[in-house]
Amino acid sequence: MNYKGSCHCGRVAFEVEGEIEGALACNCSICQRKGSLLWFVPREKLHLLTPEDAASSYTFNKHVIKHRFCPVCGMHPYGEGTDPKGNAMAAVNIRCIEGIDLAAIPVTHYDGRAL
Repeated sequence: MNYKGSCHCGRVAFEVEGEIEGALACNCSICQRKGSLLWFVPREKLHLLTPEDAASSYTFNKHVIKHRFCPVCGMHPYGEGTDPKGNAMAAVNIRCIEGIDLAAIPVTHYDGRAL
């Protein structure tokens, strides 16, 4: 299935391919503040509809995840990193996807503060 999403103002827009079978809610220092629900997909399944430089990046701690956000409205539609096997991954904030029923998606809680 293909989904469309964006930040609040539309400066950062994307399409993503896959099936949303669940999302992850992390309590690390940044995810807890953002309140995002993350769906992990191979990076090649995330297609930007706006120029890559429309989004700004923020990294912290070990600097392995690029937290992408809109510099205009401040929304965090996705992040980029690699999985433990070195594969490029995207963490899509499903709260930024159009037309989905968030209440119908199972959420796994992850203790990111324990790391």
